[in-house]
Amino acid sequence: MQPKVAISSDFFNSVLKLPRAQQDKAVKLMETFRQNPKSPGINYETIQVARDKNLRSIRIDQAYRAIVLAPEKGDVYILLWADLHDDAYQWASDRIFKVNPENGVLQILDTQYVDEAQKLQQSVVAQVGLYASIRDRYLVRLGVPEDLLPLVRQVISPLDLDDLKVKLPDEAYEALALLADGISLEEVMSVYDVSLHDAPTPIDTNDFASALDTPDSKRRFLLASDDEALQAMLDAPLEKWRVFLHPLQRKLIFRDWNGPVRVLGGAGTGKTVVAMHRAKWSAEQVHESRETKVLLTTFTKNLALDIEQNLKHICAPEVLRKIEVINLDALVKRFMEKHGYKINYTFWNEKKTEELWDNALTLKPSEGDLSESFFREEWNKVIQPQNINSLESYLQARRVGRGVQLSRSMRKAVWDVFENYRVALNDAGLKEAEDVYRDALTLIENDQLQAPYTHILVDEAQDFGMNAFRLLRRLVAEDKNDLFIVGDAHQRIYGSKVVLGQCGIKITGRSHKLRINYRTTEQIRQSAVSLLKGIAFDDLDDKQDDQSGYRSLMTGAEPVIHCFDNAKAETDFIVASLQERPEQSWLNACITVRRLKDMERYKAALTDAHIPYYQIEQNTVDNAKHPGVRIATMHRVKGLEFDYMYVAGVNEGVVPLNYLESDDVTVIREHEQKERSLLYVAITRAKRFCAITGFGQFSGFMA
Repeated sequence: MQPKVAISSDFFNSVLKLPRAQQDKAVKLMETFRQNPKSPGINYETIQVARDKNLRSIRIDQAYRAIVLAPEKGDVYILLWADLHDDAYQWASDRIFKVNPENGVLQILDTQYVDEAQKLQQSVVAQVGLYASIRDRYLVRLGVPEDLLPLVRQVISPLDLDDLKVKLPDEAYEALALLADGISLEEVMSVYDVSLHDAPTPIDTNDFASALDTPDSKRRFLLASDDEALQAMLDAPLEKWRVFLHPLQRKLIFRDWNGPVRVLGGAGTGKTVVAMHRAKWSAEQVHESRETKVLLTTFTKNLALDIEQNLKHICAPEVLRKIEVINLDALVKRFMEKHGYKINYTFWNEKKTEELWDNALTLKPSEGDLSESFFREEWNKVIQPQNINSLESYLQARRVGRGVQLSRSMRKAVWDVFENYRVALNDAGLKEAEDVYRDALTLIENDQLQAPYTHILVDEAQDFGMNAFRLLRRLVAEDKNDLFIVGDAHQRIYGSKVVLGQCGIKITGRSHKLRINYRTTEQIRQSAVSLLKGIAFDDLDDKQDDQSGYRSLMTGAEPVIHCFDNAKAETDFIVASLQERPEQSWLNACITVRRLKDMERYKAALTDAHIPYYQIEQNTVDNAKHPGVRIATMHRVKGLEFDYMYVAGVNEGVVPLNYLESDDVTVIREHEQKERSLLYVAITRAKRFCAITGFGQFSGFMA
């Protein structure tokens, strides 16, 4: 029987911190280790200072050691850590490895917190603590190590829970955070596929081999037999999303669904990661063929390009060949032209569109005192989404959410403007996206065209409209695993509210939510979330969504939030902050601004300071080979992430951008909400550090 060999995510991290020569030696050792952990060239040494007697050390070279978990039972070997001899031994002396007796997960415990827990008198507070009503075995079943139960029993309020973040395994902290946010024990246990009533299968706490097969163990340990995943980590060890997935992510990705699935989640919760791995899994299920069967689509060309680049890191060529990544507008244009319809989108000819509106607005009625902006808003909010093409349809149209009320006679009076505009569009050969979606849908239905895809995955679903989803429903046959939709209305910066059920997409019983932020620190997350406080957001299916249970497992410094006296003081701060960091880190720093024209101010400051920069353009991917600080608009950084984020020029009149010429309070409110969401998106691109700066008068959002 072959030994079971695994490598921890911590081992990859520790190897990256070694000098280059030792990194190469550690990788060679790993190759030898994974091929045969009993190789004569590997000498296991007992670590006398270790409290866990299953830990051993092996030699990387004269000065460096690797720590290995090698239990006597099960023929299991796990590479854990790499460091200088004394530091490696100290790391080993501070760790205990145990199999959770309720859920079978292999967990890493810090000895100082185990000792702290032993000193506590839990019986004194057990009756009044935050989790007093929950039995020990349920807490252990949710991931709390038995040795650390006294620490949990000391928690009186949700604020106390933050102190436990570094002391508990991730799965335990996540479950406790959900409970602290008011989510019921039954719901939390269902999220993690844990039974509340049935007695679990007895767990052998000495069976480390079986423990490695549990989903929560797989978020920390990679089986060395997985050559594809291991190579992905060696190619880019920092990008853990390629291999180490959360159990809930695994549950969503690697299974059959009996119909459309919707996945919600705040920024940084890994929705796009789930979509990409799901696309890979879906393509692997497709019978061998060079014909594309799986579509992964998103709203903008930028995101499609970024996703396509990332898929290359996790998909073999024969799998990648079965996946098409394209933004929906480009997909539909190509589809229509393939069937003989030439498409000229209006957003490619905005000057002509303005002329058409100006001509149409000459027909607006004198009564009612309706502004010109009202007509455009009515067109975008009522006429296009409801596919209205006649006065009769308009008289019956729903106008829920429109701030200006219209009588039947006024609807008749204003209809001439819309009819004139549509005729002018047709005469000019121009199409709005909504028109093209509608035409494509009509073509499919009239010609009874076969759905071209077996699976469709939608990323950033909140930015799609109703007609887009109606079309997507017809582009894939109704079957198991047909539609997989991920999104978050809190990040809606383009589209408007949609109701999937009204588009023929039924998600009942197949709706899930990701709550753990893997990107940003908790401090940055909280600052971003505060921008959206008190605003109602939909769940893409006619209900409301909230951010209860949304947490980050990482901690760090509070974001820098400052308004400077003038523009130079702001750019001086950003330049000085960048100069404090090593030059090699500039590649992972980004300055983002609301308007394209504002970039010039920061480019000039970087040039004067001899700091190289690279502008991430629209419709291009970030060129990782180009050195220097990244600079981009807030819209362009959507889908990206950086260690250091400078959200700059957050001034009154710029954020929110005051271009709206409307007297409709509903439109004004929606505009402000999108601007808040855009700032939320920009801030949540930060992983470790975030500065939100302005000059003169700070944006009112920053109050």
